[in-house]
Amino acid sequence: MPAHLSPLHKFYDQRISTCGFLSLTTFILLILPMTTSASHIQPNLVDLKAELEKRLVKKNDQVLGLIFDLPVSYNWRVTKWIRYFQEGSGQKWFATWLEKSTQYMPYLQHQLKKSGLPGDLAYMVMIESGFNPYAISKAKAVGPWQFIEPTARRYGLQINGWLDERRDFEKSTLAAIRYLKDLYQEFGSWYLVAASYNMGENGLRKQITKLKTKDFWTLAQSGALPQETTDYVPKILAAMLIAKAPSLYGFTEVPILPPYSFQKIKVKGGIHLSHIADQLNITHQALYELNPELKNKSIPSHIGTYYIKVPYGSARLWKEPSLQVAKNNSPSQPPTSP
Repeated sequence: MPAHLSPLHKFYDQRISTCGFLSLTTFILLILPMTTSASHIQPNLVDLKAELEKRLVKKNDQVLGLIFDLPVSYNWRVTKWIRYFQEGSGQKWFATWLEKSTQYMPYLQHQLKKSGLPGDLAYMVMIESGFNPYAISKAKAVGPWQFIEPTARRYGLQINGWLDERRDFEKSTLAAIRYLKDLYQEFGSWYLVAASYNMGENGLRKQITKLKTKDFWTLAQSGALPQETTDYVPKILAAMLIAKAPSLYGFTEVPILPPYSFQKIKVKGGIHLSHIADQLNITHQALYELNPELKNKSIPSHIGTYYIKVPYGSARLWKEPSLQVAKNNSPSQPPTSP
């Protein structure tokens, strides 16, 4: 453990809460040593408490705490990434991710919770891709959830010359949900789910058998995991802590983007997205952003029909008989973040 950590940090070196509510007192204790040591953040205790109370869950007018549905651990590995995201290039990246999270996080968390998974698993997307559907890793993983091709195909995503469903927020999220459920059924720990998602099930399975432990922190400390995986879980926890109370970490003005919402219309093959956008009187870019899975921004003529996502409320403007509004658009308007 780095020597600069305070006794309080050392006291909270391991798991401080399994999940659910993190009390106001505990959260202040976690935040205060970190924020007061940062030269650009010097919060007043009264202001700190007031700002927290704006963001915390209340019941019968009593402040209970922030909601976490993933286990919360706080140690030097997590602190390292919190500090990284507060300074320099890390701060710039995280500010962009926070802004994009206002658009995509409500949808992602809604889909996860609807499927019985912790909504905070959505922070994996923040770390994996920064919510960028066009993100490509060195290992050629693609999309917001960073699927490699074999895993994508295993979970039903199509990849061909004109289509890459790894880029599709809706379809890749549904595939990720199935994958995460399978991982949890095997490993029984959300930290190990994240680790296996990052490094692969086979590699993690081998290390668990070798060291006879299913504790992520023990595996990380022993050097059994790749450095990227060792950092992956702390990054997720750091992102989760900051994003739930961003102003306390120096992110005082986060722009709010329109929520990710859509309707679907069925189109015949041989049509370009720009043609649809013109007919709906929306920008080409708006339609491109909703359909990043289309490599050439069009549906080939040999394809019979295909469902296109359009901005919520715009489908009614379409009059062309080659298209029809999809009957079920239930996932198009998830609830907004609390």
